[in-house]
Amino acid sequence: MTETLSIRLLRTLTKGKALLSAEASAQVANFVETQKVEGEASFKNKSGAPDLYYTAFGWLLSYILELELDAKQRKAFLERWQEEQLGLIHYAALMRCRLLDELMEKGKLRMAFTGIKPREVRALTSFHEVPQGDIHNPYSQFIWRGLLDDTGHAEEPMDLSGLEAYRVKGKGYANAPAQAMANLNATTAALSLWGQAMGWKQHAEVEALRDMQEDHGGFKASEVVPMADLLSTATALFVLQQYRVHPRFNAADFITSHWLDNGGFSATLLDETSDVEYVFYGLLALGTL
Repeated sequence: MTETLSIRLLRTLTKGKALLSAEASAQVANFVETQKVEGEASFKNKSGAPDLYYTAFGWLLSYILELELDAKQRKAFLERWQEEQLGLIHYAALMRCRLLDELMEKGKLRMAFTGIKPREVRALTSFHEVPQGDIHNPYSQFIWRGLLDDTGHAEEPMDLSGLEAYRVKGKGYANAPAQAMANLNATTAALSLWGQAMGWKQHAEVEALRDMQEDHGGFKASEVVPMADLLSTATALFVLQQYRVHPRFNAADFITSHWLDNGGFSATLLDETSDVEYVFYGLLALGTL
């Protein structure tokens, strides 16, 4: 069976958690607990409201950090949503939450996600809301690949020939066709798809991704943004690790500098707040060290 991107992410998160001391792990877990909505199994967004997207991160972290989530509350949360009204990202989050609910109910999260009964999935063309309004761009295709993996369709092939239109030769991939400037998010998404399809064999743009790293260890979302961020750094390091390519610089200090006193991780060095999404990226980044 193909080792999915979800499995690779899970393994890296588990490694990131294992690198923490017992005290540090408890601190991170306590922060994640504060992000739960009172009386629910849902998690808060940046505005403090229950949010499906953030709940997918919260449930995955709850498993990794061994936090209790009430089964009845999980079911109630899952029943709240009308699938046909969700955009691609939120629909994928709902499907991941359903998978996590099923696996947590059975007492453990199987590392290989084996034995998953295939779920019926909406057609990609049925979504009115997709990243950049384009179902063909690298990030939309990446979300779709994860959705297929999480719903028991891991062996379903994808035609990646369309990614060539988003390639910025020698620099990576862009969010839209024929752009002159590469974007890190699009680059990591495209390279993840190529790796999953081709067995993580060297790809022409892997070196371009490696070259995007700043000398302090972080990665910027694009060459025009002022500073590196944790999301870009975590995803870049994760993809390089899958290709077995070492980054140019050690990122340990950069990652830990985003770890806040409350146990969360900040998006950038200028931020003083956190949420479950950035705890996810913090642990993911740690897991690549």
